This record gives sequence, structure tokens and C-alpha cells, in this order.
Amino acid sequence: MKLLPLFKPLLSSPIAQCILLLTALFTPSAFANAAESAEQVLNLTASGAGYAAVAIFVLAYLLVMGEEVLHLRKSKPVLVAAGLIWGIIGFIYVQHGMSELSEAAFKHNLLEYAELLLFLLVAMTYINAMEERNLFDALRAWMVGRGFSLRTVFWLTGFMAFFISPIADNLTTALLMCAVVMKVGGDNKKFIAIACINIVVAANAGGAFSPFGDITTLMVWQKGMVHFGQFIDLFIPSLINYLVPAVIMSFFIVNTVNQAEVENVAMKRGARRIVALFLMTIATAVCTHSLLGLPPVLGMMTGLGFLQFFGFYLRKTFPTAVVKAREQAERDNNIKRLEQLGNVVPFDVFARIARAEWDTLLFFYGVVLCVGGLGFMGYLSLVSEGMYTHWDVTYANIAVGILSSIVDNIPVMFAVLTMNPDMALGQWLLVTLTAGVGGSLLSIGSAAGVALMGQARGTYTFMTHLKWSPVIALGYVASILVHLWLNSALF
Repeated sequence: MKLLPLFKPLLSSPIAQCILLLTALFTPSAFANAAESAEQVLNLTASGAGYAAVAIFVLAYLLVMGEEVLHLRKSKPVLVAAGLIWGIIGFIYVQHGMSELSEAAFKHNLLEYAELLLFLLVAMTYINAMEERNLFDALRAWMVGRGFSLRTVFWLTGFMAFFISPIADNLTTALLMCAVVMKVGGDNKKFIAIACINIVVAANAGGAFSPFGDITTLMVWQKGMVHFGQFIDLFIPSLINYLVPAVIMSFFIVNTVNQAEVENVAMKRGARRIVALFLMTIATAVCTHSLLGLPPVLGMMTGLGFLQFFGFYLRKTFPTAVVKAREQAERDNNIKRLEQLGNVVPFDVFARIARAEWDTLLFFYGVVLCVGGLGFMGYLSLVSEGMYTHWDVTYANIAVGILSSIVDNIPVMFAVLTMNPDMALGQWLLVTLTAGVGGSLLSIGSAAGVALMGQARGTYTFMTHLKWSPVIALGYVASILVHLWLNSALF
């Protein structure tokens, strides 16, 4: 409780930040009282070192939030912040002869990140492989070519975003659906804006009931707080979260048909088999975790091996496939047969890995290490006691969702998992739901929203989304009430 008034002047003045940092580093008496014995972890929450670490993290996160204005990749500030925070911790623990404790804590956080990094890397590689094989482009072309009305496109893209995001990540799903509505909408900016909001809400809601739909759900699953099959309990609440605002917004769409240029996109050779391999990889990860008691990342990395062998197969059979495709094209008089082969250079799995979202992965490293460092200092215990002891746990979990609309839900969920409050399964499902769908309240609250602001620049904006925030909030409240009612036996 004493932290806030002490922290405000620290944050507002860079000079004060430097002074406190120097005080923390060169005045051991500032935190000497925190150590009761050499066997205990030091509590640095009331020290200059602790205040400096918080200031570093807040400053780094302000730079992250200003990414669109500053054009500074979000990974850069958190990487530096992680190094500074753990540098402070390391210096203090060396002074107390307890360096083995800080080293063990750092390695523990690094191991958690490594598991998630490899898991996400495999998932991103599969998604990029599907994209390279024209799977998503073919889906978009099919939708555009059907001549659907604007209201039909609104509902179709929303439902597809909702049901694709549990398998693919919500960012990729949102970008795909946005490309469709921009193609169909043409010059109708009002339709494009509302459809983009609908897509963001649907993608975030769909990702909430699957371990693969969002990084936060993946973290909860890997931590063992919610088992794979238990996420399905969030399906109805997630669907309500999407449907409530979607129904209201649909009344504001003029039900006309826009004429869009029809594309004829052919999927490249092996596209469907890559989808099958991805599903097999997911099944392997689930079985590895549930049947063998080993981390899911083992199954995912095995699945990456499946994809590598398939890439080898495509490469070795490429010359033969070219001959057969030419013969088939001549017989059918259809040049599309040759396009389905792909590029002259056959499928390369390592090229897909290189196209992974490395900025996101490195940002995740910085967040995990920053939050882990603050937790090691004692701040997460302080926050946990304030939220989950003095507040009703349901209200605390609802607040987590609201906070995730302002701050990225990755550090918010990682902080909750690090706090590890004693909660029933129903409450863990609740915080998983709120952290996943709470980001829909603002356009900056989720990766999908930020990405669509760039893709539909000038049409889908922060203020456009903000106008519909009250409607989205209705869906947020409705989904929580439905979860509390349907899954009351889990509390």
C-alpha cells in the first residue's frame, strides 16, 4: 500500500530514477533489513532496488504501448529491461553471498520461456507453411467469389474467425478475415470498420476456449492449472462473448451486395497434408502431456519433425511432380495444375521457421524475465495478497480481464500464474476467459486489434473501436455471468 506514493515521484523524474538506482546498487543498507537469513529469498519491495526495477519495467512498457507512434519494435525495450532488472538482482545477491539463489531463479524463468518459445515456434512454422501453400489465400478467394451480401460476409468472417482461432492463432486468423472484408467491402469504410471490430472480438473469444488459441491459454495449460479437455467448458461463455456484440452490430450494416474482383487461387501441392500433420502434431502434444506426464513441447517438437520429413518428401518428388503436372495440364488444358506445385524451389521448412514472428517471441522473453524478476523481488506476492486476499477472487479475476485491455494479456497472465493464488478450477477458467476476451474492449488490448489497425489503416482505428466498446463490454459481462451459471459446480 505504501508503494504507490513512493513510486509516483520515481516514475515522473528520470533523475530520481537514476538516484534510486545508484542508491540500490551502492547502498546495501537500503535492503539489508529484508534478509533474515542466508537461506531465505530477499524481499526487495521496500528498497531502492525494487523501486528502480519497477520504474524500468514501467518505462519499458510505456515504450511498448507507443510502438505504433515510435515505430520501435516492442521486443527492444523489454529485452533491455530484463537485463537491467536481473542485473540489479544479481548484484544484490552477490553482495549477500546468495548468488546461487538468483541463478536458480533466473534459470527457472528461462526454462519456462524456453518451453513456450519452442511450442510457439512450431505452431508459427506450421501456420507459415499453410500460408506458403496458399491455403489461406484459397479460402479468401472462395469467400469473395461467392457473391455474399455484406451482412452475410459480416457473420461468415466472424464465425470463421471464432472457429479458426482455436487452432491457428488469433493474430493470423484476424489478418486473414480482414483481407476478406476489405476485398468485399471496397469503398464502404463503415462496413469494413464494423467487420474488423467483429473479427477482433470473434478471434479473441475463439482463442479463449483452446490451449492453442492464445499465448495466455497455452501458458495456463502448460502450467497444469487447466487440463486440455477442461477448456471446452469455456466454449459457451466464449460464444456468448462474441454473439452479444455481433448481433447488435449486425443491425448497423446495410444488407447490400458489393461487387468484388473474383480471384482463382489454387492451393499448392501438399497444403491439405500439412493441415493433417498439424492436427497430428496437436494430438501428439496432448497425448505427451496427458498420457506420459511430459511437457507438451516434446510433442510439438516431434510434430516439427513430421513437417521436416514431409518437406523432404516434397523436395525429392518435385521433379516427378512437375512432369505429371505438365501432362495433366496439357490433357485438361488447365494451367492451374502447374501453379499447384508451388515455386521452383520446393517447400523448405527452415524458410518457414525464419518467417516466424521473432519480434513477438523476443518480446515474450523480455516479459517473462521482467515479470519473473519482479516476482523474485517480492512484488507479485504483494499484488497477490492485495488482489486475491483482500478482494473477492471473482472480482479480482474480472479485473484481470479489464487490465488486459490496456496492458498486453501476456504479462498479466504470467503475473497471475507466478502469483499462483489458491483458486478452484472454475476460477482458473474464469481468469483464462477474462484475460483472453478482455483485450477486445480496446483496439490496443490484443495482437489482433493492433494488427488490424495497421492492415485497415485509417478505417479501423482506436476511436472507431472505442465507439463500440460499451457493446463489447456487454458481451464481456454476459460471458462471465454465463460461465458463473453454467460452470457453478467447478467453483
